[in-house]
Amino acid sequence: MIMRLTIGHLYPDLLNLYGDRGNIQCFRKRLEWRGIKAEVLPFLSGERIDFSKLDLVLLGGGSDREQELVCQYLKEIKTDFKEYVEDGGVVLAVCGGYQLLGSYYKTEKKLIEGLEILDIYTEWEPERLIRNIVLNSPLFETPVVGFENHGGRTYIGKHAPFGKVFFGLGNTGKSGYEGVVYKNVIATYLHGPLLPKNPHVCDYLLERALQRKYGKEATLTPLSDPLEHKANRYIVDRYSDKKYVLKETIKRYT
Repeated sequence: MIMRLTIGHLYPDLLNLYGDRGNIQCFRKRLEWRGIKAEVLPFLSGERIDFSKLDLVLLGGGSDREQELVCQYLKEIKTDFKEYVEDGGVVLAVCGGYQLLGSYYKTEKKLIEGLEILDIYTEWEPERLIRNIVLNSPLFETPVVGFENHGGRTYIGKHAPFGKVFFGLGNTGKSGYEGVVYKNVIATYLHGPLLPKNPHVCDYLLERALQRKYGKEATLTPLSDPLEHKANRYIVDRYSDKKYVLKETIKRYT
C-alpha cells in the first residue's frame, strides 16, 4: 500500500513570515524520501477549506495587519477548524497562526478575535522579543531551535507548553516556557523556518498524521539527517558556550 498525506497550507498569501513556507517543503520532502506521496493544497484568502480532506495543516505567521485581514476568513472556518482539531487533526501553527488559535490578540490599537481553539490569549507590548531560541521539549530528546520575533505576549493558562526555554524569551519573556501542545497541535513562536533545523519535530507531526489516517501501525522509516542535526547542534552549542547568558537564563526561570 502506498501511503499519502494531504497538507493544507492556510492563507500563504498573507501568513508567510520568515520562511514559514519552508515548513511545507520540509513536510513534502521528508515524506517523499520515504516513498510516501505528499499533496500540498494552498488555500488563499477567501477560498473554501474542506478540513475532511486534510491530514496536516500549516497556519503560518503574519504581521498584525495581515492577522486582522485573516480574521474575517477565520470566522467562516472556525467551527470546522475546531472540529478538525478535536478529532485529532494535526496542526503546526507558527507565530501569528499560534496567536490566532486563541481567544484574542490585543494589539496596540485593537482587538483581533481568534478561533478559540486553544484557551490562550495574547496581548501586545512595545518591546519586541527577538532572538534565537533553544527549547528543551518533553516530546523530544533533541533540543528544538528556532528564531523568535514577536511583540505579543501569549498567556497559555493550563495548557502544556511546547518546551522550557533554555536560551531565549518564549511566550511572555518571563514565564520560561514557549508554545503550546494540545492534542495533535503544536503552536509556537519559532520561525526560521522551524522544521528544517528540527527534523524530529517534523517527523513527530508527520507520524501522527499517518497514524490518524492509517492506524497506529503506520510509522516512519528513520532518516540519517546529518546536515539537519549539524544545523540544530550548531545553534545549541553556540548558546551553550555563552555561560553567563545561560546562568542568567536559568536564574530567571527557576
